[in-house]
Amino acid sequence: MKKRNAFITAIAATAMLITGCGSEEKDARNTGAGSDYNLLKDGQLTFASSGLYKPFSFQEGGKLTGFDVEIGTAIAENMGLEPNPVTSPWETITQSLLGNKFDAIIGSMAITAERAERVNFSDPYYYSGGMIFVPAGNDDITSVEDLEGKRIGVVAQSTYDTAAQKYTDDIKYYNSDVVALNDLTVKGRLDAVITADVVGFEAISSGLEIKEVGKPLWIEQPAVAVRKDDKKLLEGINEAIQEMVEDGTYEEISNKWFERNLLEVDLEGIEILN
Repeated sequence: MKKRNAFITAIAATAMLITGCGSEEKDARNTGAGSDYNLLKDGQLTFASSGLYKPFSFQEGGKLTGFDVEIGTAIAENMGLEPNPVTSPWETITQSLLGNKFDAIIGSMAITAERAERVNFSDPYYYSGGMIFVPAGNDDITSVEDLEGKRIGVVAQSTYDTAAQKYTDDIKYYNSDVVALNDLTVKGRLDAVITADVVGFEAISSGLEIKEVGKPLWIEQPAVAVRKDDKKLLEGINEAIQEMVEDGTYEEISNKWFERNLLEVDLEGIEILN
């Protein structure tokens, strides 16, 4: 069985400067004297997630929490920075990063060649499978081929959106995978949802009457995204991730949320999304 507990090198993309950022946007960046990282606020790592992706990022008791949030917090602390997690709509999160609204995306953004044309990615900080989920009583969909012409729920602008488009034109869009999975339990609303395996399994363990179909369609590599010109910041983030893995912090956080290490994944015979 082929297992990996090491980082896959981030996708290399042709270096390019992000254009269209006017002097007004640059002046708004409080980088501070001598800052190597060109941060939005000196001494603070401001990182974004959707806040609607339980158990990775979500609101609980008026506070943003989840696996991604704790990983981002640990990265910031390893870099000697104060963590500042914020939320941003997933559909526009990349545009907001390029518009200098925050320093990084730490929100389960999978590495793809298309995304790597606009941003730079860190080493992956976990592996996740794209999985089909259906209502618990649905026996009509038993394989990916059965999705043909069915009504599928996905988050817009996600890798799952791209997958669904291969099989149907009848797609219902959501801003939260959790809401989409809940709609599976409403009779006649959806035939299937494509989302991350860990998100679906979390919903099942919480009592939602849904089930997975087959094995993951692919394995994707979520990573931290930064602007193309923030090379020093990327180096610092990669060093912080490596330190987390080596000192056991990563495994502690992963076990807290999933009772397993999300970097230990069986990749045998499964496509790596890129």
